Amino acid sequence: MSKHISTTLGLLVLFAASIAAQASADKRTIQVDVNYTGSGTVDVSHKIYVALWDSSDMSGGPPVEVKSLDSKKGTVTFSGVQKVPAYVSAAYDPTGQWDAQSPPPSGSSLGMYGKNPPNPDAINVAPGKTVKVGITFNDAVKVP
Repeated sequence: MSKHISTTLGLLVLFAASIAAQASADKRTIQVDVNYTGSGTVDVSHKIYVALWDSSDMSGGPPVEVKSLDSKKGTVTFSGVQKVPAYVSAAYDPTGQWDAQSPPPSGSSLGMYGKNPPNPDAINVAPGKTVKVGITFNDAVKVP
């Protein structure tokens, strides 16, 4: 009987390891290199927020996830992206009061991944892969 239990436990461990390996292989990752060239000071109080969207209509609801940077250049990583194509945008908070849980405040500089703003470019990433994209923005487009 103990041999049967050992065999069953061994099979369960192998099955669990197989599921974990499959989950890891299905993971999609998007790395976003951000470069803010505007005049604002970026620091721990005045951050750049990078948002991951699952729709090109970035005003259609909250983003899937938001990450922040406290420097003008940096990289954020969105791991475990569930839906593709995905889209990314960035906003600089000049007020130091925004928590990225609401639309950006007046005067915020905006950027997005795309060659023809205000139309964002789709980001496609295969399961188990990582895609790197870049957003360079300045003070040319701001929230009124």
